[in-house]
Amino acid sequence: MTDTLQTQDKTEQLDAFMDEVGRKDYADSYLIAVLHKTQALYGYLPQDVMDRIADKMQIPTAHIWGVATFYHYFNLEPVGKHTVSVCMGTACYVKGADKILEAMKKQLGVEVGQTTEDKLFTLQEARCLGACGIAPVIMIDDKIYGELDSKKTADLINQYRKAAKQA
Repeated sequence: MTDTLQTQDKTEQLDAFMDEVGRKDYADSYLIAVLHKTQALYGYLPQDVMDRIADKMQIPTAHIWGVATFYHYFNLEPVGKHTVSVCMGTACYVKGADKILEAMKKQLGVEVGQTTEDKLFTLQEARCLGACGIAPVIMIDDKIYGELDSKKTADLINQYRKAAKQA
């Protein structure tokens, strides 16, 4: 399917969702649900799509932007195939999470919040991943890896890169 057809399909799905929401009482209270749907379709919240939401829901774009930037869950830029979250909670930090984060930045060639050129990884910090007993930890997508050091994290990233090449 071409990019134009994919975009058209996403737009139609989002419009259908907004039409459904628009028939409900207090339709503007469903803004977060619409933003979640948008991110599920596009992988992030493109500016032109937020403008479309503003127009269709009759909500000021500034308000939509405020909601999108307030909640940590929403991405305003495209994200990689894999999200790498480095836990910076107290237990992880005490056990060297800062060194792991620096090693990840160097290995991936990005800063926190950025996506690698090959669109394979997006690097994030997490406040706490709730796995203090195996600190320091990172989470790649929804899988937690613990008792890490710089070499183990480099090996993990290389495994994901190798798997991506084989796919």
